[in-house]
Amino acid sequence: MKYKFRFDPIAANEYEAAYSWYIERSEKAAENFIAAVDDAVETVCANPLRYRKSYKELREITLKKYPFYLIYLVDEKKKTVLITSVYHNKRNPAKKYNKE
Repeated sequence: MKYKFRFDPIAANEYEAAYSWYIERSEKAAENFIAAVDDAVETVCANPLRYRKSYKELREITLKKYPFYLIYLVDEKKKTVLITSVYHNKRNPAKKYNKE
């Protein structure tokens, strides 16, 4: 069964900021970034438990060709994936899971 997904507001802001950065440089790169995120979301929704827990209940998948991780939580009861972060891999790793 395919899971539904939603973006946490913080993750949505990170996604939008990354897209804005790419669109300023190249429309093609921005389109490919969106495709990479869509592909990762589709992969996660098809089998959310496939990826290991990286911190507490959080799991992550690396985007293809882009230096970002999608960090997410799985709600088995609601069959939902909550994307908590679109995290650039050059950012401070100490803040990877703490969004306060």
